[in-house]
Amino acid sequence: MPTFAYHSSRAVLEQLAQAPLPDWEMLARVTTVRPLRRGEVLFHAGEVQPRVFVVNEGLIKMVYETADGDTWVKGFVPAGLCFASLTALQPGGVTSYTALAEGGPCMVEQIDHAALETLAARHSLWQRALSNAYRLYGQRKEQREMELLTLSPEERYRRFLQQYPQIAAQVRQRDIASYVRVTPVALSRIKARVIRGG
Repeated sequence: MPTFAYHSSRAVLEQLAQAPLPDWEMLARVTTVRPLRRGEVLFHAGEVQPRVFVVNEGLIKMVYETADGDTWVKGFVPAGLCFASLTALQPGGVTSYTALAEGGPCMVEQIDHAALETLAARHSLWQRALSNAYRLYGQRKEQREMELLTLSPEERYRRFLQQYPQIAAQVRQRDIASYVRVTPVALSRIKARVIRGG
């Protein structure tokens, strides 16, 4: 059973700001803590969720659902990172994917996005925190896009193992296959080649 360090929203957001942040009392009033069992859904696709989520403990899996009922893993969010469905942060927007606990129990803080925007309008440090969060999200999204469009499935698998060894040790092989965008059978063949090739 893996053990997880605890990462508070304050620690995560102040790391993004690279400085202590003011007015935490305001944020505390619009923040709730959500414990999740393995497999429990944090939110479904199509929900109104104008929130930013900070993973305190555990691992969150994000999945897209197709019209015929298939699911594809969009990504994983380990403890110490924050995330949101950007479409749900727009006026009248809803979530574009489902997020659920993976690999064990999770603890997630849910923060009202409007309050974060208010703090960013008042304080340059909060503005920096949000700006850095969006920048990191954009970098991860661009890297993911590049991997899907330019790398072979085996290269994507090797890169996943190299970049996320702790996540690879926690999640099921079918989820790794879904993230790499191959079938579980194809992933088994890829793993065999990787093992033979060292």
